[in-house]
Amino acid sequence: RRGRPPGLSRGGCSAASVLYKCQPWQGQFMASNQVIHLEDSNFEEETKSGYALIDFWAAWCGPCVSLAPLIDEIAGDMEGKLKVCKLDVDKNMESAARFGVRGIPYIVLLKDGEEIDSVTGNDPSRVRALAEQANAS
Repeated sequence: RRGRPPGLSRGGCSAASVLYKCQPWQGQFMASNQVIHLEDSNFEEETKSGYALIDFWAAWCGPCVSLAPLIDEIAGDMEGKLKVCKLDVDKNMESAARFGVRGIPYIVLLKDGEEIDSVTGNDPSRVRALAEQANAS
């Protein structure tokens, strides 16, 4: 670990490393082109019909960053069955408040704009099971 500031991991940014300006995306979205990037202004329109899986995240959140590849994978696997979306809570506080987001990552499954179920934290098996609920119906 010599030569790295405390909290800075080899594979990316931890929450502690934010102090050292470790922001590899430099304001860009950290997701594939199959993921819809929501904002407060388009949230209702994008989620009002069908199934939508929304990942409430922030660039400084280590567990959010770790979960991002799974979110991308789900977007590819469920294309046409489920809208997979990301919403940056730092830039879209209104939507985060609407769902009472207190911790991130917070992943919620909606059907026709109504919440069906949710998961808080980086728990890949639970997030995958949440997405699979859209397949079950």
